[in-house]
Amino acid sequence: QVQLVESGGGLVQAGGSLRLSCAASGRTFSSRAMGWFRQAPGKEREFVAAIRWSDSSTYYADSVKGRFTISGDNAKNTVYLQMVSLKPEDTAVYSCAADSSGGSIYFGARGRSGYNYWGQGTQVTVSS
Repeated sequence: QVQLVESGGGLVQAGGSLRLSCAASGRTFSSRAMGWFRQAPGKEREFVAAIRWSDSSTYYADSVKGRFTISGDNAKNTVYLQMVSLKPEDTAVYSCAADSSGGSIYFGARGRSGYNYWGQGTQVTVSS
C-alpha cells in the first residue's frame, strides 16, 4: 500500500507564502510524475502544478504561474509546492498525486486521470 501525506498547509494573509510538502510511504514504487491539485468548497478539483521526473519538466495552471513553484526528489517520491503572493482565491484543500503507471503520459500531466495515488490533502486558507 502506498500513502501520500501532505503537510505545510495553514492560514496565511493575502500576499503571504506557504510551502507544502508531500512524501510517499509504504510500498516502494517509482513515480513517473507527481503533481498538486486543489479543491475549493463547491468547486471541482483543479490542476495546480506537476513535475515529470524524466526530464524535470514542470507544468502550471495559468492561475498560479509565476507565483507557485513545484520541486521534488524523484528518488524519495517527495514533492514540494512553494507558494508566494497568495490570494484569497487560492484557498482550497491541496492534494498531491503520483503517477506510477504512466497515466500522466497518456492523459497529460495536468489531468486528474493521469495519477493513481492521491493524498488526503492539506487545507490552505488565505485571508484578505
